[in-house]
Amino acid sequence: MNPLLPMIARSLVAVATVFVAAASAQAQGVAGDAQAGAKKADMCIGCHGIPGYQNSFPEIHKVPMISGQSDKYIISALTAYQKGDRKHPTMRGIAGSLTEQDMADLAAFYASEGGKPVADTPKAAGVAAAALIEKGACASCHGANFSKPIDPSYPKLAGQHADYLYFALKAYTVEGNKVVGRNNAIMGGIAKQFSHAEMKAIAKYLSSLDSELAVVPQSRFR
Repeated sequence: MNPLLPMIARSLVAVATVFVAAASAQAQGVAGDAQAGAKKADMCIGCHGIPGYQNSFPEIHKVPMISGQSDKYIISALTAYQKGDRKHPTMRGIAGSLTEQDMADLAAFYASEGGKPVADTPKAAGVAAAALIEKGACASCHGANFSKPIDPSYPKLAGQHADYLYFALKAYTVEGNKVVGRNNAIMGGIAKQFSHAEMKAIAKYLSSLDSELAVVPQSRFR
């Protein structure tokens, strides 16, 4: 392994704090209401409220668990879809229909729906996965247990679906595609270090960890 790669990854993490501060400042102006968010979630429950539900574009994978993510992360993700920094036609259309207040309310609702906090120390990774996690400096942003990010606008990864994590990592490496990919200089620099097989190994380990995330089934008849 190139000895400079971990140093580069940590430098990217340091630069990331600048972007995080800006995103957090943008989100501080609107207070979310979880009860209002519950009434606005009809457009979300058709995918995120069905256990095991799979997305078919651009490849088949389980839709991510968002119940239990922080409100700031959910707002950050929706904003990225709205701006086109995360490319996904369905999510772009949904996010584009939301006001800042809508995002804040939905974020407050889903943040309140998660499971119990998990232990600070996750189960040990195998030698290969541990080396990959170290190479990407993943814990530097997402926390030692991958469920307590250094900033709440970063996602919790522990227990997330492995196929979704793999899809997301690949998306950060895509360039010049109008409908697929994620524009994030920090994650792009990190993800491009890995082969697809290595991404799968990282995703498999992270998905095996105890999680605060959940799929909370909700009635369509409300």
